[in-house]
Amino acid sequence: MSNLQLYDQDFYARASEQAGLLRAGRLSEADIEHIAEEIESMGKTEKRELVGRLTVLLVHLLKWRHQPAFRGTSWRLTLEEQRNQLEDHLADNPSLKAVLDEAIRSAYRNAIPGAVRETGIERHVFPAVSPWSFAQMTDPNFLPEAA
Repeated sequence: MSNLQLYDQDFYARASEQAGLLRAGRLSEADIEHIAEEIESMGKTEKRELVGRLTVLLVHLLKWRHQPAFRGTSWRLTLEEQRNQLEDHLADNPSLKAVLDEAIRSAYRNAIPGAVRETGIERHVFPAVSPWSFAQMTDPNFLPEAA
């Protein structure tokens, strides 16, 4: 099977083959262009993971703030879980700290429709930009007051 066929049909086999070539120092046989694309794609995946975790956290912070009557253990545990996973993700990928402001803007933009859907509260009730800093969002003792 050719390299292109393998790339299109069996990513795992192709990745294993290319890793073997790199480890063996057989760079001239490796598909450097596709390897570079995959490495870039993995970096984008890590950033998407950061935005996704922040989005879930922000939806729950908005729900906590705007629906005090529904606060409960489940919401509190979701906040704790997302904070822990964010901490772990940033520990594994410390360079993502450089894109936190952008990630928070993107996550908040995604959190608004989620909060509207989950609460039934009109979109205009929620602030246009995140009312919390990253430090507040990830502080294990922080719970927003009712709006």
